[in-house]
Amino acid sequence: MLAELFAVMAPIFIVAGVGYGWVRFGHVYPTDFVTRLILNIGTPCLVLSTLSNSEIDPQAFGQMAAACVAVTFCMGLVGLLLSRLLHYDWKVLVPAYLFPNSGNMGLPISLYAFGEEGLALAVAFFLVLSVGHFTLGMVLSGAEQSFRKLLVNPIIISLGLALPILLLDLELPRWLDNTVGLLGGMTIPLMLVTLGVSLASIRTPLLGQGMLLGALRLLCGAGVAWGVGLMLGLSPLAQGVLVMQSAMPVAVFNYLFAVRAGRSPEKVASLVLCSTFLAFGFLPLLLAWWLSVVH
Repeated sequence: MLAELFAVMAPIFIVAGVGYGWVRFGHVYPTDFVTRLILNIGTPCLVLSTLSNSEIDPQAFGQMAAACVAVTFCMGLVGLLLSRLLHYDWKVLVPAYLFPNSGNMGLPISLYAFGEEGLALAVAFFLVLSVGHFTLGMVLSGAEQSFRKLLVNPIIISLGLALPILLLDLELPRWLDNTVGLLGGMTIPLMLVTLGVSLASIRTPLLGQGMLLGALRLLCGAGVAWGVGLMLGLSPLAQGVLVMQSAMPVAVFNYLFAVRAGRSPEKVASLVLCSTFLAFGFLPLLLAWWLSVVH
C-alpha cells in the first residue's frame, strides 16, 4: 500500500515543488499568462478530450454532477455557519468552503489514484464546480459582475460541446481529437507548477485562524462527501473520487479573485496557504484509508 500511495502522491509533490523552487531561486514565472493559458485553452481542451474519449456512463456522469452540487451546497452552509460562530467575514469564508482546488490538485490525484475512469469522474466534478466557481464564485468574491462575460467563459463553452458528445456517444474527428488531446495534456503539469509558484508567492501573517479554518475545510469536505455518496448510492470508485475531490484545499483562484476585488486578500491567502500545506499531510492519510477500505 505504501508503494501505491507514494506512486500517487510523489508526482504531485515533485511537480508542485518544481514551481515552488523556481520562484524561490529567483526565476521569473509568468503566472498571469500561464493562468490564462490554462483557463482559456488547456482546461477546455482537457475537458473535451477526456470526456469524448472516456467510457463514463452518462448516468454516472449525472450522478457525479448531482453529488457535486449537493456537496457544494452543504459546504456553503458549513462556511456560513462557521462565519457566524467565529465572527468571520462570510464573503471570505463561504467562497473558500464552496470551491476547493479540484483542478490543480484534484485532477492529478484522481488520475494517479483512480486511473483514467476516475479522471473522467473527477473531470465531471471539476466541470460542475468550475461552472459555479466562474459564475457564482466570481460574483460572491466581487471579481466579476457581468453575466455576459461569465457566459462566454471557455470552460463553460467546452462543457456545452462535450456533453452532447458524451450523451450521444459521438466521436471527434481524428485531427481534432489529437489536437485537443495534445493541448489538454499540458494542463495538469502546468496546474501543479502554478500551484507551487502560488504557494511560494503568497505571504500572510494570519496563520492561526488559517490553520483552524483550513483543517475544518478538509475534514468537513471529506465528511460531507462521504455522506452524500452514501445517500446517492454511488459506486466505490465514484465515491472515492467524490471524497477526494471534496477534501481538496481552498482553490488558489479564490485568492486571485479576492485580489482582483480588493476583498480581504490577506485572509483568503491565509486560507489557501494553510489548507494546502495541511492537505499535503491529510490527503495521503485519506487516500491510504480509502485504499485499505477498497482492498
